[in-house]
Amino acid sequence: MSDTVRVLSTLALKGAVHSLAGQYRAVGGARIDADFAPTLALLERLRAGEAADVVILTREGLDEVAREGRVAAESCVDLARSFVGIAVKAGAAHPDISTEAALHAALRGARSVAYSRLGASGILFAKLIERLGIASDINARAVIIPQGFTAERLVSGEADLAVQQISELKQVGGIEVVGPIPHELQTPAVFSAGRMAATNQPDEADRLLRFLASPAVAPALRESGLEP
Repeated sequence: MSDTVRVLSTLALKGAVHSLAGQYRAVGGARIDADFAPTLALLERLRAGEAADVVILTREGLDEVAREGRVAAESCVDLARSFVGIAVKAGAAHPDISTEAALHAALRGARSVAYSRLGASGILFAKLIERLGIASDINARAVIIPQGFTAERLVSGEADLAVQQISELKQVGGIEVVGPIPHELQTPAVFSAGRMAATNQPDEADRLLRFLASPAVAPALRESGLEP
């Protein structure tokens, strides 16, 4: 058995996986070698043949690769839920985003809003501003990144507001999370994990999956901005 388990994970779980890696080693598990990217980018990499032992994706993404036979369907387990939130640069005023009307005003009043093109949060936000009737106005001033952490654009001064999964916003220093977009305007993303069908160490992959789905990891998930 290798002393390392290879994990490909969505960005939303980056903080939690880094936090839990030492805990997993302490209970006798293998070293976690993890790489992080948005689910859509990971799906492209998996379909191009990239190898891993365990993958963590949105539930929809994991179901896709399970149907394709790349992930063992019987191994799939839900790990956490995440809500899309808004952040500002540390020390900046926190806008009211508690209602649809307040969010509408906050977005219209921002000099620039940063969001991601590939991530689940960016897809949701693009649809949301269309629904609110402000897409052309917001996008004319938006900083739309292909992937990565939108809150970095707050630190650089390129944007006043950053939109992303709360667990991703919290990965960036020098910012403050205002809170989630009103829950009635979003569907929480469910992040799930599964064993790659081609792994050469299925037992270690299954052991890691059991650990990630256990009650012991709940505090780390909550600390990173996720709901177990």
